[in-house]
Amino acid sequence: MKTLMLRADGLLRGDAPGLELPTRRRHLLLILAIFGGAYGASMGTFSGLAHGHWLQMIYSALKVPLLLAATFLLSLPSFFVLNTILGVRSDFAEVLRALIAGQAALTVVLSAFAPITLLWYASSSDYDQAILFNALMFGGASFAGQQVLRRLYRPLVARHPRHRQLIIVWLIIYAFVGIQMGWVLRPFVGNPDTQPQFFRAEMWGNAYVVVARRAAAALR
Repeated sequence: MKTLMLRADGLLRGDAPGLELPTRRRHLLLILAIFGGAYGASMGTFSGLAHGHWLQMIYSALKVPLLLAATFLLSLPSFFVLNTILGVRSDFAEVLRALIAGQAALTVVLSAFAPITLLWYASSSDYDQAILFNALMFGGASFAGQQVLRRLYRPLVARHPRHRQLIIVWLIIYAFVGIQMGWVLRPFVGNPDTQPQFFRAEMWGNAYVVVARRAAAALR
């Protein structure tokens, strides 16, 4: 665990490029699972722990790393094809390392937000506000992860300017897939009025259609 904490600290400080590639990937994936699970556990405690609601804490601890991993894996093939088409496929091993590092940094920052999330839960009983607050935490962590990603992309951009456009494309693809995956894997925040559940009964659907309908209804 001490080694893992040092890797996480080095990642945020910008020391990650000095690690060997195989070791880095292994540690980065562990960081993603452990730190992401830690935030997920705090995320799932909104409904409390009594009357079986502690299950939501476990479900959310499993689902946050699952959300990040699934979004990453679904986004990667199209990004690989774009790197190939634009003639920078030879850099993809380094690109992959940078992308995983960005994911890992996101989860480290998320876990640091866990105490703030618990404080918010203790201060508010509004379920919709809890969902919005967690969205804000993910947004802040995503911004931090992007800074790590951009830092690791600097040698790639210096080598080939097309990487500057590709990193923007990656962020768009990742956000698009991530929003839909978050919808499919909900709930993450435990609802005090319902029993804990890993997936909603109506898990499938289009997040963008639902958001558009709700926005249209709000404008009426």
